[in-house]
Amino acid sequence: MKDKVVGKVKEETGKLTGNEELEIKGKIQQGVGKAREVVEDVKDNVLDKANDIVDDMTDKE
Repeated sequence: MKDKVVGKVKEETGKLTGNEELEIKGKIQQGVGKAREVVEDVKDNVLDKANDIVDDMTDKE
């Protein structure tokens, strides 16, 4: 979340000041933040599924 917020601030600051490099860096940082969120969501889903499988296997014993 932090990367997305900081990236947005950089992007808007770049737009307001005419600093194209800062604007682009902000957009990139927002993308990194979004990618991290997606990876975290996938990781959580995989762990949940793995735990479900383990629970199912231990319930059968």
